[in-house]
Amino acid sequence: MHQSVPTPSIPAQAQQIIALVAHGTATTRAELAKSLRLAPSTVSLRIAELTGLGILAENGTGASKGGRKPRLLRLDEAGGQVLTADLGGRHARLGRFSLTGALLATTTVPVSVEAGPETTLEAVVEAWRKLAGGEAAALSGLRGVGIGLPGPVDVNTGTVQLPSRMPEWSGFPVRAWLEEKTGLPSVVDNDANLSALGEHHASLGPRQHSITVKAGTAIGSGIIVAGELHRGASGAAGDVTHTRVEAAANEPCTCGNMGCLETIASGAALVRLLRGQGLDVATTEDVLTLVNLANPLATTGLRTAGTHLGGVLSSIVNFFNPDSLFLTGRLASSELFIAAVRSRVYEGCHPLTTQNLHIGAACTGQDSGLRGAARLVLERVLADLGPGQ
Repeated sequence: MHQSVPTPSIPAQAQQIIALVAHGTATTRAELAKSLRLAPSTVSLRIAELTGLGILAENGTGASKGGRKPRLLRLDEAGGQVLTADLGGRHARLGRFSLTGALLATTTVPVSVEAGPETTLEAVVEAWRKLAGGEAAALSGLRGVGIGLPGPVDVNTGTVQLPSRMPEWSGFPVRAWLEEKTGLPSVVDNDANLSALGEHHASLGPRQHSITVKAGTAIGSGIIVAGELHRGASGAAGDVTHTRVEAAANEPCTCGNMGCLETIASGAALVRLLRGQGLDVATTEDVLTLVNLANPLATTGLRTAGTHLGGVLSSIVNFFNPDSLFLTGRLASSELFIAAVRSRVYEGCHPLTTQNLHIGAACTGQDSGLRGAARLVLERVLADLGPGQ
């Protein structure tokens, strides 16, 4: 039976047009209509809307193919910018993007989520101002802001839900707070979800499927189905960190349960393990420094952590059958860790699920979450164009 493909929403159509023009794949109305399989009238309407937003501009004409010369489209880089942040336990990485998705500048500032939401977010907003131009009025020329948080997020309300590592944030209205402080449309999501979104659209096509795992002090993951972020019924899809694993035995976890993957495969778990073995480490970075120095205890610990993570991911790969499994976060900066994950996944999966599976480091590196947040901010800007057709 023939299965119809749903027509993309207006924001999705607009994002596709921006991407095609940005890549030079299509620079005229006719080329866009052919590439997107949309009616010329629909393409013209979307172009008019994007021109009105200051994202697209028409400049010059192309070669005639028998009729009137087509008008060429280009991105208007002066159309506005957005700011994003990827919040970790001890630092925040911030980015400045054009509305076309081009990353213009980044910076990293020290923060501590343990200081509470308002203190932490004040530091982020101040850093955003400096990144935007250094003055309090600098935010006035922006279109929106987006932030990724290291905990479960209710994207409908913009609040943090039951976070194990940042309890003071539970129920805090992050989105409303940001919009009040900046006067800008704001989006808030889980950091691993944003990393998944950013990496997928940098590496794969809109019809493909992927999993992105962020392995640092803690572990998180995001799932992309046919180019779209899959959050699940309660927004917890992809939360592999609290999967119960036999090797963790009765080790207590920050979530209140025992034997979670996080207790044996995260950066925090490695710090605890190596300190117990007499090594002077306090952070994930300290662990990686010892690995780079070929310390046998650190090397074995990191390889074992990757094996444990790969064991959990093998079940997910068997079930979901993605095109790619991307690894990001500080632990994924080590090829030793990636190799351990890859080996365990291949060992534990059916050959059909791994015959074309790519497993490797995220090509966007530490900026994957920033890129995902920028994409959601642009989606919100474009959402004002109206509902899908």
